[in-house]
Amino acid sequence: MSRESNAEPPPEAELPGALPPALRAELIAFRRDLHMHPELGNQEFRTTAALKGRLERAGLRPRVLPLGTGLMCDILPGGPDAPVSWDGVRPMLALRADIDALPIPDTKTVSYRSTVPGRAHACGHDVHTTVVLGTGLVLAELAALGRLPYPVRLIFQPAEEVLPGGAAEAIAAGVLDGVGRILALHCDPRVDVGRIGLRTGAITSACDRLEVTLGGAGGHTARPHLTTDLVTAAAKVATEVPALLARRVDARSGLSVTWGRLETGHAPNVIPQHAELAGTVRCLDLAAWREAADLVHAAVDEVATMHRAKSQITYVRGVPPVINEPAATELLRDAMVTRRGPQSVEGTEQSLGGEDFSWYLEHVPGAMARLGVRAIGDTARRDLHCGDFDVDEGAIEVGVELFTAAALLDGHRA
Repeated sequence: MSRESNAEPPPEAELPGALPPALRAELIAFRRDLHMHPELGNQEFRTTAALKGRLERAGLRPRVLPLGTGLMCDILPGGPDAPVSWDGVRPMLALRADIDALPIPDTKTVSYRSTVPGRAHACGHDVHTTVVLGTGLVLAELAALGRLPYPVRLIFQPAEEVLPGGAAEAIAAGVLDGVGRILALHCDPRVDVGRIGLRTGAITSACDRLEVTLGGAGGHTARPHLTTDLVTAAAKVATEVPALLARRVDARSGLSVTWGRLETGHAPNVIPQHAELAGTVRCLDLAAWREAADLVHAAVDEVATMHRAKSQITYVRGVPPVINEPAATELLRDAMVTRRGPQSVEGTEQSLGGEDFSWYLEHVPGAMARLGVRAIGDTARRDLHCGDFDVDEGAIEVGVELFTAAALLDGHRA
């Protein structure tokens, strides 16, 4: 789908105005319902049913993905005479939302707190989902009026939080068939509501999972020379592997190993025979990420061998960096500026977080924006993946305006 990023935007009158109060209230209620009933990756059956029912009430024809969670839904131009399926000719703009929650408890004291123990929408996926749903409802009305210039596909993807992410299975199910460009957003608690953060190029990092098992002869702590001193070996792997990697790749690639778990031993006077380490490998650079697995294997084996430990490595390839295509990034910028003015867009840094939206960008151009969810005047430091994470719900309307304007601008530039 070829677009000129500097094309003249349509007149403001061609864009829909603010959300009607009834729709705004409905979307907030929908988000709160999702927040109260979080579901983990590939278990999002209730969420899928709720989305399917609402889209069908709007006259659309959503299709549940083969595994039974997640769905896709096409909105076609042409008003009452629109075909019932994509014509196979005009490329579509896709809008993607992730619908799964996290396995952590909700610690907030609010009326819409999670009702599922140990589960929470602590990353804002309930907001992402509601924004794409709201955009679909607005675009469906515009299509019925003959005001949608280009077909749009809504993608509600399961299992974003499960490495290597549900995007690969969604792609295999055909969600990108006929798509020429794809857009997404992600909540950012460091950006004020009413604003978005944009960056051309890499906006997230690659993220893989690493598990290391060490083994060796144990024994009494009085005679460590007769054993494989496995506690020391595990400590050396934990400290020296990251240091080795820092000297074997370009520092600008940002390749790093961070451990989240180290377990070994049960008694103070017994050298154990087994140790386990687990962590993540993150990388800012796509080329370095492609070499990371071999580099990590070599570094772990080298350190383990030095301390007479046998090593077994499980390296789970996760996701590459999200690399925002310039034209798609400009489309998001133009859409936001058209609706909210130039002050509503700010630059953003590359994050070390991973996002499986990157898998879509291996196939089609696209971009992700950071959606401001911080209440105006809030000075507290907040982060994602925390039990007290919450948003200013005004961000939902902002996200719907952004995606709606992007869909109309994208068609205008055809």
